[in-house]
Amino acid sequence: MAPLQVLSVFVASFIFMQTLGNSQTCTDCFVHSRAAHYPNSEEKGTETGSCGFGTFGATINGGDVSAASELYRNGLGCGACYQVRCTDSNYCSAKGVTIVVTDQGAGDRTDFILSQRAFARMAQTTDAVTSILPLGVVDIEYRRVSCSYPDKNITINIEESSNNPHYLAFVIWYQQGKRDITAVQLCETQNFVCKLLDRTHGAVWTTTSPPRGPLKIRMLLSVDDGDEAWVVPVNNIPENWKAGDTYDSGIQVDE
Repeated sequence: MAPLQVLSVFVASFIFMQTLGNSQTCTDCFVHSRAAHYPNSEEKGTETGSCGFGTFGATINGGDVSAASELYRNGLGCGACYQVRCTDSNYCSAKGVTIVVTDQGAGDRTDFILSQRAFARMAQTTDAVTSILPLGVVDIEYRRVSCSYPDKNITINIEESSNNPHYLAFVIWYQQGKRDITAVQLCETQNFVCKLLDRTHGAVWTTTSPPRGPLKIRMLLSVDDGDEAWVVPVNNIPENWKAGDTYDSGIQVDE
């Protein structure tokens, strides 16, 4: 092969590897967008969010929560955490705020509608808060980050609509790490026969005629690159489960 051809092949290979390297590291890159805030919210989020978290959805993460538009992903995005920071250096901090998605909503070309508390926490100072809140909508950049609740295990909250033994609906609280919960199975603890649950809306998983006896949950945690793993909590849902109860899974997931 002629020297010029060798050089051309080398340059092309270098550019390809650089492009591939950039695409592989871009999971931590910031994406440019816009964010608004709930116009009528106070310090915390809404208790009627589309994810189905209820009161928990208004208070989780200290009230630093948000509605999402495309990032809601038909409920798959519920519970995901994002670092969000506004871009005006006159008012905005470099750290921004970490929010949890608890609702679905879109504004004027926005990816997030933040609680007023979360929106204000993007500001550098208290004085800066009074400047950015009246704007209503600001330019931002965001990236997905790992959710962390050091003092909390993943928790199962039985929906009020549940009726033992005919119908079971629950939401998963304190979703941790950067993985999505893409499937949930409910298993009998004696013979380990499992039933795949339906995601009816948001983060609500349901089944009719659930298995009898103590129940073991299996959660499929997935990431965008296709990597996925089933996680089985230490603790079971007891046989006498009832609507409104919460059950500690006994596990945390850091990835």
